[in-house]
Amino acid sequence: MHGVGTADAPADAFFAKQVEPGTPDWVRRLPIEHSGGAKEYPLVDDLPTLVWLAQVASIELHVPQWRFDKDNRRRNPDRLVLDLDPGPGADLALCAHVARLARAILSDIGLDPVPVTSGSKGIHLYCHLDGTQTSDQASAVARELARAIEADHPDIATSTMAKAVREGRVFLDWSQNNGKKTTISPYSLRGRAHPTVAAPRSWDELDDPYLRQLRFDELAERVEAGMDPFAALVTNAASATTPQRTVTAPRRAKPSMPPPSEEMPSAVPQAMLAESGTPGLVRALRAPWIEIKWDGIRALGTWSGGRMHLHARSGIDITSRYPELTADGTPHFAVADAIVDGEIVALDASGRPSFSRLQNRMHLTKAREIEREVVRTPIVYYLFDLLRLDGHDLTGVPLRERRALLETLAESAEGPVTVPPVFDDLEAAMQMSQTFGLEGVVAKESSSGYRPGIRSGSWLKIKHTRMQEVVIAGIRPGKGDREGSIGSLLLAIPAETGLRYIGRVGTGFTERMLRDLTALLEPLRTDSTPVVGVPDADARDALWVTPTLVGEVEFANWTPDGILRHSRWRGLRPDKTADEIVVEN
Repeated sequence: MHGVGTADAPADAFFAKQVEPGTPDWVRRLPIEHSGGAKEYPLVDDLPTLVWLAQVASIELHVPQWRFDKDNRRRNPDRLVLDLDPGPGADLALCAHVARLARAILSDIGLDPVPVTSGSKGIHLYCHLDGTQTSDQASAVARELARAIEADHPDIATSTMAKAVREGRVFLDWSQNNGKKTTISPYSLRGRAHPTVAAPRSWDELDDPYLRQLRFDELAERVEAGMDPFAALVTNAASATTPQRTVTAPRRAKPSMPPPSEEMPSAVPQAMLAESGTPGLVRALRAPWIEIKWDGIRALGTWSGGRMHLHARSGIDITSRYPELTADGTPHFAVADAIVDGEIVALDASGRPSFSRLQNRMHLTKAREIEREVVRTPIVYYLFDLLRLDGHDLTGVPLRERRALLETLAESAEGPVTVPPVFDDLEAAMQMSQTFGLEGVVAKESSSGYRPGIRSGSWLKIKHTRMQEVVIAGIRPGKGDREGSIGSLLLAIPAETGLRYIGRVGTGFTERMLRDLTALLEPLRTDSTPVVGVPDADARDALWVTPTLVGEVEFANWTPDGILRHSRWRGLRPDKTADEIVVEN
């Protein structure tokens, strides 16, 4: 809204999914669900609302492929759209050629597409649907169509979102049929100083060797002359009795040489790790992006065969513990396969991340207990990276491109999945993080690749409080109110000579934490001392355990002899192993 200025004095333009404050009450608005929640859209179904849009300089209008009914309920889509987007080295003429290939297949399944030069770079193909198919079914048809064309013409067409494979090809974007997504409306202007238009065209026009995008004045002349290639499709959509064949996905012969990366990797990749940093080191990064450091558990999500599988950073399968992310069809990414990286976070009553609340869910294995905690302890999966998409390895693709693909992927997601925003101002991000009581930030070079299993200096973490991962080496029995329970935990970290003692922690525990720790540590009891350097005073009544459980403490600083000062227990880290512990500087 508010226009785009002129070529000599461009204005800051933006896209909005939510009607802005001050919108007149008579402008009808209805919600559309997105991955970040419902957004209220204006319902443009009369002339006054259209005039209002013009008055606020809302130039470029994007719409879903479905309508609301008279009871304000969302109907099934009444049209299917395929977006043909030319990659580097491809042009509008190649888009027109791919459009004719698509037309031949669509005609075979009873659909008659109308081409629309998009006003930007490519071509949109629209087909009328009779309203019996859901958005998911329409997406499936469009996806199979795109894959069929890619299989027969891999040198000029691709169905994958990854920009790295679009060189000289036309990207057939089938995802616009998702119920949460929108596409520029036919006859809408593009938000440019000299606006072009999403212009419906005839198929004869696509044969023109000088085919180009149309300006708004050229389209106005066509309309005045009665040229409206889109009229038949609009008439069909408005008719409730139009005969229409049931649409099914096109059946094509399997290509003789499928891409070698089509199958998912058998092993879950290791997570890329960040080094501890300082503001000075962050400023030395090239074009850094600043992300909030969420106080949760790192999880790699593998989407394949319509199911999500989750693995902790240590490789442990944690799929069953988070059914809201892994039930059949959830989160319903609109792709064949993907591997995402992110943080599972538990939210408190105010909607802020709470690591202590997440402890309630980390160790549950019984279905009944998990089902109860799903209600009591809601979680959200904050995604920040994408390693694989539709058979393509993205680890070598720059972060800025992986992030763009991830945001597109998340638009199709259902359930508690979101992609948080990034910052370009370190001080502002740190201030916001501290204001909301969050852990800190992670700065990443926007050009960085993803290096599985590597702790890289191109990712730097800065925390507000000092924290240290530790391995539990022993227990000191409780006294007084803690008689018969844990008084404190004896802690260690890996060193060249084995495990080195770094002190004990006796605060920060809830009653539930103490019960859970007792149950987990009792089977690990051992008679031998697994750690070196324990003072006699701490070793005198110690109950030693096999050092396998990893936890995390916050602390004030290190003493000169390497002992934690003023430590406080934060919780267990089942996503990590003892040999992964790094001393935090």
